[in-house]
Amino acid sequence: MKALLLLPILACVLPIGQGMVYERCQLARKLNELGLGGYCGYPLANWVCMAQHESSYNTAATHYNDYDGSTDFGIFQINSRYWCQYGSEQSSNICGIQCTDLLTDNIAVDVACAKTVVRESADGMGAWVAWRAYCQGRDLNQYIEGCGV
Repeated sequence: MKALLLLPILACVLPIGQGMVYERCQLARKLNELGLGGYCGYPLANWVCMAQHESSYNTAATHYNDYDGSTDFGIFQINSRYWCQYGSEQSSNICGIQCTDLLTDNIAVDVACAKTVVRESADGMGAWVAWRAYCQGRDLNQYIEGCGV
């Protein structure tokens, strides 16, 4: 009985729709739907691999970088120093968005910014350390296997 009484209270306290953790194939299908399959020559499996190693498919992931005081946001861990605006922190804000917009379950914003990163960065997907370390030059079929994409 006590648990039933807490449910309405928790629903008011916990943010709803603020983020989610995707399943691998669920993310692969969504990224494909949003146009990342083959974007700038990078097969879909590259994006799924990178998201796995950057955020474990968690749209609400953040990581503070001690070395420069910036923060990485969202499923692709997009950095606040260059790509998005976080509070009053100095930023180039190349994507023209608030970093907190990258933390919701609507990853269309993340995908649009990730496309900008790949287009604007001299390194393409190499802008992501995790992609270079875990995905670049490897067989990535396992990331989309059985997903129907």
